Amino acid sequence: MARPVHPVAILVSRYNESVTGAMLAGAVEAYAERGGDPAGLTIVEAPGAYELVALANAAADRHKAVVCLGCVIKGETPHDEHIARAVAHGLAEITVKTGVPVAFGVLTTLDAAQAKARAAGRKGNKGAEAMHAALDAAEGVAALRHGAMPVRVVVNLPVPDKAADRAAGQTALRGG
Repeated sequence: MARPVHPVAILVSRYNESVTGAMLAGAVEAYAERGGDPAGLTIVEAPGAYELVALANAAADRHKAVVCLGCVIKGETPHDEHIARAVAHGLAEITVKTGVPVAFGVLTTLDAAQAKARAAGRKGNKGAEAMHAALDAAEGVAALRHGAMPVRVVVNLPVPDKAADRAAGQTALRGG
């Protein structure tokens, strides 16, 4: 029997829309893959990544999970660092304050090529990953709050293990 798919709000920045549009498509597709009806998604556009925080705070009142999608690309000044830090901290605060998982699908890249590689390119689709993370976390929260004890929630998203990948790479470099 399939588990129910939680209602989700997707908040997507219009800034760098060639990247965030691909991430949005990936998030919607991932929701459908998990058995959700994409027609039931709440999708709200934000002017930029910074505004995702206010929208996520409002969305957390009515949804079991929130997916925030944005793209901050390094420029000539440290402005990108300030935006990325503020968004990350703001979204984390909303998660802690409300108990509603807010997935951080905000790319913070050095250039447009890196962003496009992570939004339906060779590095996958971070919009889809954010959706899977939000749904997995929502299932975990529901199980912890309402499930029988002990609780074990199986994560559906294949989670990368960069530590193991790097260790294997070092072994290969040493000839082992």
